[in-house]
Amino acid sequence: MPELPEMETYRMLLTPRLVGKTINGAAVTREKSVNKQAEEFIAQVTGRRITGMTRRAKHLLFHLEQDKVLVLHLMLGGLMVWGTEAERPERTIQVELYIGADNLYFIGLRLGYLHLHPLEEAERLLAKLGPEPLEPSFGEGDFKEILGRKRGYLKTALVDQGVFSGIGNCYSDEICFQAGILPQRKIETLHETELTRLYHAMKATLTEAIRYGGYMDVPLYKGDVLTGGFDSRCRIYDRESEPCFRCGTPVMRVDFASKKSYSCPGCQH
Repeated sequence: MPELPEMETYRMLLTPRLVGKTINGAAVTREKSVNKQAEEFIAQVTGRRITGMTRRAKHLLFHLEQDKVLVLHLMLGGLMVWGTEAERPERTIQVELYIGADNLYFIGLRLGYLHLHPLEEAERLLAKLGPEPLEPSFGEGDFKEILGRKRGYLKTALVDQGVFSGIGNCYSDEICFQAGILPQRKIETLHETELTRLYHAMKATLTEAIRYGGYMDVPLYKGDVLTGGFDSRCRIYDRESEPCFRCGTPVMRVDFASKKSYSCPGCQH
């Protein structure tokens, strides 16, 4: 599932390509992927200029004229491709937007969605999300205070979008690995120094992942060399039985609380 770095990568790459341009038309082949009847959705987005793009947690927001917002959540298996009709991907496309000579294709929206909302309504729907981990105003004290109110498994808290925004299965494991702490540790057993390590690991891991384009390996457009660059840099996620980069111990997959998790029993405690 795309997480904060993947959606931030999409935002950075699409902003110069979309902002200021007008949506000339759209197509919807799966009506459940939008929040209106297909004809109504197409009519309401057609002719609107894209005025900006922002990200909130795992959501990408396309800001349109007249205070409308397209809210995208790719969920599991979703992705986007930007290109001409000749570059149309050989995949099932649920929604597409026609913008100038290019199209934005939304693929894999079986669980994900592209919803059109008034700006105020979108802000209200996203208000329940936790703080953004990379906001400059989100300090170590804030992080410790939030975790200090939680109980249960560390990973469960890290992936809870009401606790911290944008972290999912991949980056929760990467953060715990960098901090040298097992994802299945109970939060109430964490010491002050461990919380400090987790905070700095969170900042460093997400920043690095954005710099290298996240872990999704499907290019956004022809010639895209950024998207997916972090995939080869993952230290622990999806590396079951491979030697730990830090100590050589085989990486283990441990499933708990209905989530898969990867960790090193040799150097995570």
